[in-house]
Order: sequence, then C-alpha cells, then structure tokens
Amino acid sequence: MRRVLVVRGGWEGHSPEAVTDEFVGFLADEGFDVVVEDSLEVYADTEFMASLSLVVQSWTQGDILADEFRGLRDAICAGTGFVGWHGGVLDAFRQTAEFGQMIGGVFAAHPHGMVPHRVQVTDAGRGHPITAGIGDFELTTEQYWVLADGLSTVLATTGIVPRPGDPWAEPYLAPVAWTRQWGRGRIVVSTLGHGVAELRVPQVRDLTERALIWAAAR
Repeated sequence: MRRVLVVRGGWEGHSPEAVTDEFVGFLADEGFDVVVEDSLEVYADTEFMASLSLVVQSWTQGDILADEFRGLRDAICAGTGFVGWHGGVLDAFRQTAEFGQMIGGVFAAHPHGMVPHRVQVTDAGRGHPITAGIGDFELTTEQYWVLADGLSTVLATTGIVPRPGDPWAEPYLAPVAWTRQWGRGRIVVSTLGHGVAELRVPQVRDLTERALIWAAAR
C-alpha cells in the first residue's frame, strides 16, 4: 500500500487541520495509507520519509530546521511527490530560501484582499491530467502575488489588475497552479485554498484531488 504523509500546523488562520481533513478520506478511498503529523520533526526521519509516495503540507509561516528540510528535500529528490496550496506552502519557512526554490514560488502579497476574479487555465493546463476539462472559472478569494521562476509548468493563471493608487502600472499575470519536477519528485502547488469553503468549490476540489493522485505517481 502506498503511504501518504500529511503535515499540518503553523498559523491557524489557514485552518491547517480542517483543510487537510478535507482530503484524508479521499486519499484513503484511493488506496493510500495516510499518516497525519502535527509536527515538522517527521521530516527528519529519513527512513520513514523514504517510505512515502506523497507528502501533503499545510504549514503557514513558521521555521523549519536544517535536518527537517534536508529530509523533505531528499525524499522529494528521490521520487516522493509533494502537494500544497495557499499559504500552507507559499508562505512557509521564509528563512529557508531553498524551500521556495524547490516549490517554485513564494507568496509576496494579496494586494486587494478578497476579490472576485477569474482563474484561467493555460494552454499547458488544458492538456495536463490535473486541469484537463476544467474550464476557466470565477472565484472570490485572495489573489496571490507570487514570485516565481520559469522552470515550472503553469496550469492556471489570474490577472492582478492595478487599481488607483497601486504602485504597479500594468496587470500582473500571476500563476495560480503549477507543476514542477525536483529530482525525481513531482511537485504541485496551488494558490487556491484559503479555507474549507474554497476547497469545496468544484473546480478547486477537482484540481486538488487530481494533483494528489498525479504527484504520487512514480
């Protein structure tokens, strides 16, 4: 039986227990042995980490110790998948720059708060198993301004349009969901998932569940 580790904690504003509980049953139904941990210490257990098909993380802010990050990174490089969403990955472990490098993006701001906006599936996304058949959709939530490199496959984007008084002059096309190969491991990150209600939006739910299955495949 393939094993999944769910790691959750950090700032409570993103409801790490509730948002990950949304997918524990799904993973079990898909035939995974699901292990839930409320501490980052498990990342330093190299023997346990080597047994995993997938890590799901929801840990906003906080610090990660060097041996914990090394254990997570080495597991991913060896082939363990990694999935996370919203601040649970994009606003985690800011003192460890290599974590942001590994996942392919870092949260910078959500300049307009909760706003209605459009999530647009890219050409690459239309042909990818995670987002194929999911059309563009409207959502009212935080638009994450993400600092990212060009090494990921971007599946969906959103346009952050400047308003009067904003210091940027042109719309910023921000990545919303992407995949990334790190060593032999598949990484999937999404900016969507501020809370349980958002994760229950059909398109967001679909995207997240497919990401879990895709990232766990070797």
